[in-house]
Amino acid sequence: MTDYRKLFDLTGKTAVVLGAASGIGKSSAEALAGLGARVVCADRALDAAEATAAGIRDKGGWAEAAACDAASAADVNALAKTVMQKFSRLDIAVTTPGLNIRKTILDYTEEDLDRVLNLNVKGTVWFFQAFGRIMVAQKGGSIIACSSVRAVTIEPGLGVYGSTKAAIGLLVKGFASEVGHAGVRVNAIAPSIAETALTGPFKQRPDIYNLYAGHTVFNRWSSADEVATAVAYLASDAASYVSGSTLFVDGGWTAVDGPPTGLTQLHK
Repeated sequence: MTDYRKLFDLTGKTAVVLGAASGIGKSSAEALAGLGARVVCADRALDAAEATAAGIRDKGGWAEAAACDAASAADVNALAKTVMQKFSRLDIAVTTPGLNIRKTILDYTEEDLDRVLNLNVKGTVWFFQAFGRIMVAQKGGSIIACSSVRAVTIEPGLGVYGSTKAAIGLLVKGFASEVGHAGVRVNAIAPSIAETALTGPFKQRPDIYNLYAGHTVFNRWSSADEVATAVAYLASDAASYVSGSTLFVDGGWTAVDGPPTGLTQLHK
């Protein structure tokens, strides 16, 4: 019988997580390390990335930090070079940074558009190129990007952001079709609402906080750890036949069309 527990074990594998300073990236680095991987925690906020790495080491894991601006092709290429100078193989590459400038399309400036596209779309391409080349050459690996429910559901002010997250889903499909012959898998996660330092201000507005919670079937926000477990799955051999997919970790957000109306009495 297949040893299913072993399929999730990342012992002996090497990973890089870009965006590891906070939020889903931080939890992803912790999850991969908790399952046995050696993790390079990369972020433009180097001190915070080092804090993530130190926390992993305190728990008995292996981690170190590196500086990298996800919107800079030069930085991402330098990160890939640094990783390969330290390790003979890279098994897992995760990128989570993203930028949302909440404005209507009529109000977007060229500077706004460039900032969002440069990080969310171009940054994903730079990451795929830098780490995809490594994995194609070594004939294997798992690349994981970060999309969003906003790729398929929208509200006013999120049109540009949502379009970039939809683009990530298509980049995943396209790149998976191009590197699958080499045994490289490419996937994305799509969270909905996760409690992180960046979303903390929503708690100061209970009306909005609760409204968003009501869009999930659980009527609550997720933790960043609950999203990171999906990253760990896609990184592992348990997902060996999964590529070109976006895994929605959204609490059912995209399964229902909003908070319950109350017209149907639910069992307590």
